[in-house]
Amino acid sequence: MIHHNIYLHKSSQQWVTFVHGAGGSSSIWFKQLRAFRAQFNVLLLDLRGHGNSNPKLQDSLDENYTFDAITNDIVEVLNINGIQKSHFVGISLGTILIRNLAENYPERVSSMIMGGAIMKMNVRSRFLINVGVIFKSVVPYMILYKLFAFIIMPRKNHKKSRNLFVNEAKKLYQKEFIRWFKLTSEINPLLKFFRQKAIDIPSLYMMGEQDYLFLPAVKKISETHKEAKLFILKNCGHVVNVEQPNVFNTKVIDFIKNLEPLPYRLETT
Repeated sequence: MIHHNIYLHKSSQQWVTFVHGAGGSSSIWFKQLRAFRAQFNVLLLDLRGHGNSNPKLQDSLDENYTFDAITNDIVEVLNINGIQKSHFVGISLGTILIRNLAENYPERVSSMIMGGAIMKMNVRSRFLINVGVIFKSVVPYMILYKLFAFIIMPRKNHKKSRNLFVNEAKKLYQKEFIRWFKLTSEINPLLKFFRQKAIDIPSLYMMGEQDYLFLPAVKKISETHKEAKLFILKNCGHVVNVEQPNVFNTKVIDFIKNLEPLPYRLETT
């Protein structure tokens, strides 16, 4: 089972599960933890091969390295902890896993909050993936990762996010990076399906206005999918929860609270 931490609330029945992106870990949610655990039960997890979910021998031999398999890792954690249903908050590649979980297990998902959502690979991002496919086995993965991080988050105000993801990615093994990279190079059909099929689950997209690679596709989704709402953070790049945590926390908590009746909410003074 993948590594995870649980923070129980004394009265709330609502769960919020955080899903990080490729190369990250649950530590990227450090600016969310205090605000959310004051309102909800919180589940933080490290995806396979990331953070404290160290790669195991059986993983290295497992050919079933797919989005469905990684999604099932998350469901296994829910099951073992008796969590029947949760709100899911994701960033970057984690948003794909959340959307996939909602497709396969809609009864487990109360809502989806997707920061820096990846819903389409444009020409630039596909070029990056192709370069990575060519060089992934011969170039140290950290060189590729730093390059990708800079292209996705190029501005001065993105530096903190870049450094955070690069530092977390250093904990990956080269083989683990290659597995995840191979996974991301095969997502186009899945993303096309997600764009074409609206899902009847409340969804909030939290996107930075400077997230030039991924914002355009999300704008179109918010216009055509009934349950999808979009909030654009000004002067912000891809990793919205790190760059503007206060805005992110306020908007997401308000979104979740407005979905359910009052009994589970806490009064603040």
